[in-house]
Amino acid sequence: MKAILWTNYGPPEVLRLGEVEKPMPKDDEVLIRVHAATAMAGDCEMRRLQLPMYLGLPLRLYVGVRRPTRITIPGMELAGEIEAVGGAVRHFQVGERVFGISGFRMGAYAEYICLPIEPDETTGALAKITGKLSYAEAAAIPVGGSEALHFLRRANLRGGEAILINGAGGSIGTFAVQLAKLYGATVTAVDSTGKLEMLRSIGADQVIDYTRQDFTRGGERYDVIFDVVGKSPFGRSVATLKENGRYLLANPHVSHLARGRWVTMTSNKRVITGTASYRSEDLMELQELIETGKLRVVIDRRYPLEQAAEAHRYVETGAKQGGVVIMVHDGD
Repeated sequence: MKAILWTNYGPPEVLRLGEVEKPMPKDDEVLIRVHAATAMAGDCEMRRLQLPMYLGLPLRLYVGVRRPTRITIPGMELAGEIEAVGGAVRHFQVGERVFGISGFRMGAYAEYICLPIEPDETTGALAKITGKLSYAEAAAIPVGGSEALHFLRRANLRGGEAILINGAGGSIGTFAVQLAKLYGATVTAVDSTGKLEMLRSIGADQVIDYTRQDFTRGGERYDVIFDVVGKSPFGRSVATLKENGRYLLANPHVSHLARGRWVTMTSNKRVITGTASYRSEDLMELQELIETGKLRVVIDRRYPLEQAAEAHRYVETGAKQGGVVIMVHDGD
């Protein structure tokens, strides 16, 4: 089968199209014919392995010290059709459409992938596509949607509160803007000039161009600040919170962890970090919201499988709006 091979740590050029053996499902696995995958900022960080030490070191030990050896096919998000099931599988059937996240086992940039039916934090989550979602739309849901749900739940965002989302134009941010509006919050979205109109179109009440204005110096105060990209100034962001405010950091630096504990211990404000535990129930909830028109999946560009490196190169420009999809099989 065709697959994108991850040959080294480094720039997009370390990704190349190759041929590998088609996998066979174990008793507790399903074999999925992949129709669509995605290129995310997280995929690019993994490819380079330029991560904070507390993440980068264990991942290097897991994937391969000098180059990828244990994991050689990248890609975490996917959507496709079940082609075969293992002997112990009861709740999935051949021919069903599914979407999900493969987790740190990766492997989505291939024509076929095997995933377990009882995923964990390493193996991600899998759910059936029950409605009319296209494979491209479904593939772009799991990480962005799950992370947005996770943080907004932890913040206990309530109707009438004011939330600012920094880095609102990416895959997590576009879901966070829409979910926050569903919860009844007033949303200020921060990103670059080219993304502001899109952010207005998905419901942002106010938009801020970070290339022209520092939101921490504008005099506004917020109940919640959700920094998706980890680039807001820590001290000034905390100061920009109202009483009992919550500062959400989806991509914290090591220094943020200690400073966040101190803020939480010594004030009535909270700093919340961590990552989502991917769950099939969350994927189903997000799918229902999309099917009923309460959310929409923002897709910027689509690339064929053989142009996966080009998709990564575009993601690294920082210009992408919502998700970037890699079409593995034609027709959706």
